[in-house]
Amino acid sequence: MIGLATEGAAIAPRPMPPWAGGTRARRGALNYQSGLAAEDCVALDYQRRGRSLARRRWRGVSGEIDLILREGDCLVFVEVKKARTFDQAALRLTRAQSDRIILAAQEFLAGEPRGQLTDIRFDLALVDSIGRIEIRENAIWAD
Repeated sequence: MIGLATEGAAIAPRPMPPWAGGTRARRGALNYQSGLAAEDCVALDYQRRGRSLARRRWRGVSGEIDLILREGDCLVFVEVKKARTFDQAALRLTRAQSDRIILAAQEFLAGEPRGQLTDIRFDLALVDSIGRIEIRENAIWAD
């Protein structure tokens, strides 16, 4: 609340304008919803190409995997990144994040019939500001 005082007399406080407070929280909520929409679009894109969605936002002890798809006997672990351009989106994937995704994938594989022997691939799905999708297969790997 913003309050003003003049010589000895107080003026009742005015409510904050909607744009003045909570901007960070609104931006965070918008980014979260935007990320969910990007994941939806990417999941549909993979499904149109014949892949089946196994899990969405799977969380293990090591971290979260945005999408896990089945492509025949292969599991495809997908990290989705959204930004104004594909290049900006790609730059949002950090080394630490890649490491967490790989560890989380190993956790997920523990529940698969072939376990660590399962054929896998790590894709990076990029979504630009107008909703175009670019899939970079085998974009994440461990050293």
